[in-house]
Amino acid sequence: MSNDSVKQEQINKAVWNACDTFRGTVDPSIYKDYVLTMLFVKYLSDVYQDHYNNYVAEYGDTPELIEELMKNERFVLPNGAGFYALHDQRHEPGNGERIDKALHAIEEANIVKLADVFQDISFNSNKLGDEKQKNELLRHILEDFARPELNLSPSRIGKLDVIGNAYEYLIKNFAATSGKKAGEFYTPPEVSELMAELVEPKEGDEICDPACGSASLLLKCANQIRKGADGSKNFALFGQEAIGSTWALAKMNMFLHGIDNHKLEWGDTIRNPKLLDENGGLKHFDIVVANPPFSLEKWGVEGAESDSYARFRRGLPPKTKGDYAFILHMIETMKPKTGRMAVVVPHGVLFRGSSEGKIRQKLIEENLLDAVIGLPEKLFYGTGIPAAILVFRKDKTANNVLFIDASREFKAGKNQNQLSDENIAKVVDTYKQRDTRDKYSYLARLEEIQENDFNLNIPRYVDTFEEEEEIDLMAVQAERKEIEAEIAILNEQMAGYLKELGYGA
Repeated sequence: MSNDSVKQEQINKAVWNACDTFRGTVDPSIYKDYVLTMLFVKYLSDVYQDHYNNYVAEYGDTPELIEELMKNERFVLPNGAGFYALHDQRHEPGNGERIDKALHAIEEANIVKLADVFQDISFNSNKLGDEKQKNELLRHILEDFARPELNLSPSRIGKLDVIGNAYEYLIKNFAATSGKKAGEFYTPPEVSELMAELVEPKEGDEICDPACGSASLLLKCANQIRKGADGSKNFALFGQEAIGSTWALAKMNMFLHGIDNHKLEWGDTIRNPKLLDENGGLKHFDIVVANPPFSLEKWGVEGAESDSYARFRRGLPPKTKGDYAFILHMIETMKPKTGRMAVVVPHGVLFRGSSEGKIRQKLIEENLLDAVIGLPEKLFYGTGIPAAILVFRKDKTANNVLFIDASREFKAGKNQNQLSDENIAKVVDTYKQRDTRDKYSYLARLEEIQENDFNLNIPRYVDTFEEEEEIDLMAVQAERKEIEAEIAILNEQMAGYLKELGYGA
């Protein structure tokens, strides 16, 4: 095991143990924001202090120069607003108020990068209990993050991704313990990895997730580019998220992964899209990916008929199911020549009729739909239902759709199933080859889909029926007679034993 992986495991364990302070006192859906925010502040403080120490070692006799150099740091840390100043005062009353003031000062000093990031979190909130309990909890959390194993200085840690990975590790664990609400902020890493590989991000791409949650899916796309282009940062990430606290997680997640070339907006994508071009129209992207909320009831049908961006010209989704609202928004934001898109949907999107059927028909007739991929059940946090991935492309020429049934190949878990590396590789290879594989995939012509009334239900195209082995009744009868003979002998022996013991007649 490499030193990097040892460091990663140690840090992951330490940050997860820090949650013990809240367990049994505060619900995980609440305390996750406090722990993740504290990790972010600790990281900023350690990096700032590390760089300051390096400058002192090099320019110790010129404090004015050091002060000027510190102004050019990626993040500026005002006096008294860092983690260690808070830690020094942890035994005094007013921890919650002090931390809130520090967050406000950090935001003000880095307003371009951190505007509004901390406005949805208050360490002085009564969610943490009365004043005495709150002060005690916050003292413990400050002590937890002051432990040597959570020294996040670059000179000790090295790669920035170690911190970003620890943040993702926390988010994943919170998702696993947060029940139904988990799907609001996190897509399982294996699903994100699969989607990123399907859309093949490359240098220069502009990539968008209009329902970005904590931005894990965008970061997977970024990692694809960085892996394939020697760490290149020649790409741009865009996202929009409706829930303020989750948007804040996404912003911090980006910075902890060392990605500054991003634009994340807070707001409702359907009612108020904020990723616009210079003319006020919807901005277009090379890649659009998302795991939107499944069948959202109140998605904004009221304003859809008069939508100024013409996103619903193919039809109006049902007022109580917003799946196609997100799909149509994403379609409209694909670049005309390079646009490709992957979206997670519930299976009902594949076959439901009425207005959804008409929208589906138009998307297929426009030759935008490239693939339908069925996933295993119990992959997603907060729901056990199986889902599917739809892949759309603007550069399609062949009039066909590839269907893949990947629902039966997964790594089983007690509460959550996972896709293994082999499962992902098989889906991606099948998608790239676009071939028919027995009981796994089928390349359907447009005419076949028309014959099925534009129903995309995967079993209509991929036959997974396994014929039952033919039963030889004569062999079964012979085996039964042998067993009966053995039972007769055993009964005879048992009667003999009972007789010897005085129980027989």
